[in-house]
Amino acid sequence: MTSVNELPAARILLAEDDEIMRITLGDRLVKNGWQVDEAEDGRKALQLIERYKYQVVLSDIRMPGLDGARLLEEIKRLSSDTDVILMTAYGGTEDAVACLKNGAADYILKPFDMDDLTIRIRRLLEIQAIKVKCVTLEEDSRDQRVPIIGSSRAMQDMLKLVGQVALSDATVLVSGESGTGKELVAAAIHHGSKRANQPYIRINCAAIPAGLMESELFGHEKGAFTGATARKVGKFELADRGTILLDEIGDMPLDLQAKLLRVLQEHEIERVGGTRSIPINARVLCATAKNLADEVKNGSFRDDLFYRLQVIPIEVPPLRARKEDIVELSRYFLQQFSRDRGMSLKLSDEGLTTLQSYDFPGNVRELKNIIERVSVLATSPVIQPWNLPPDISGACEPDTDDNLQLAAAVAQAEKSCIVRALRRTNGNKTEASQLLGISRKNLWEKLKLYHL
Repeated sequence: MTSVNELPAARILLAEDDEIMRITLGDRLVKNGWQVDEAEDGRKALQLIERYKYQVVLSDIRMPGLDGARLLEEIKRLSSDTDVILMTAYGGTEDAVACLKNGAADYILKPFDMDDLTIRIRRLLEIQAIKVKCVTLEEDSRDQRVPIIGSSRAMQDMLKLVGQVALSDATVLVSGESGTGKELVAAAIHHGSKRANQPYIRINCAAIPAGLMESELFGHEKGAFTGATARKVGKFELADRGTILLDEIGDMPLDLQAKLLRVLQEHEIERVGGTRSIPINARVLCATAKNLADEVKNGSFRDDLFYRLQVIPIEVPPLRARKEDIVELSRYFLQQFSRDRGMSLKLSDEGLTTLQSYDFPGNVRELKNIIERVSVLATSPVIQPWNLPPDISGACEPDTDDNLQLAAAVAQAEKSCIVRALRRTNGNKTEASQLLGISRKNLWEKLKLYHL
């Protein structure tokens, strides 16, 4: 997590006991735009590796304190995703093969061409970038990125705020009712940021048992607990240089909330069973359907963490507060499901009007599910009001005081009968009028009266 406007350059550790060689190499690496730390012996190099995270370590094989081969072993133990290039003025093919077998990414003989070395380092960094892309694609494959749809004033104001906060590294708390699309807002922040080409890691705090959540977030060392047969890298480490979304943050246990607060303040994590702190550069986004202010009052959420998370709060409006977006959303979802079914489906104007009259307590998720349902069950290309679920089409209106007026109750009963008749006859008005015992003309008049 960083407050600067640009992501830090790749960090390289140069371990070389020859001072002139170290200064020459260090200057050349810095000129390539990399951040370079230097160590004159193996012990100091190991101390730096335990303190910082490096993308590449460039080390001489023969050094006082700790030779390059031993340093390589320690690097693979402490930071398995760090690439190591070993340098030597002595050795041949057998030495190179041995180093590569032990985990070195590359092996170079002194004296070497500086351009050759920088090309090798760039190649390793490019491979690392590809691995990062694979992690992000694997995460994205679980939930394909979709656009945020909505032309209403409420949505446009929210999207403007999203565009502004995306350019910073500030912590963002996205709140809103279930089904409003908080995850899409978080994804838009990441993809609109300077971290867009870095990992985007998501974790649902409500879906993971409390006893496993610390390991999921921060990872664990081998033998940290029963069943920990190997080291595991946590979500925060996977998100390094990128973004991590803590979904349903309101369900995080109190003991973990304290540890998360430390991560936000100190920019480092510690694996379960570990003995060292690991620097982390990840932007943190949080999402919740709960009112965290209320959770703070009842003691289930830390007030200091709440204030730290709410650097920039974003409230996603419920669908009932932006009903003008229902038409656009309905057509978008129907287009998707029509493509899946291999046919052209559309909603009639009356169908759209009926949808707009419903409050959608489940928000956009409920609307999507309804459109999927009618796209499967529709018997004609044009979806009419009577093809919609009864609680939306009016067949099952809630029993409220307003409906106790006799005229309103009679009208509602008549409307419900018409809707059921049309549903039973798949929209055939002649057959529906026969079922209802009225003329076809009379049915047309009532359809117009009830906006069906």
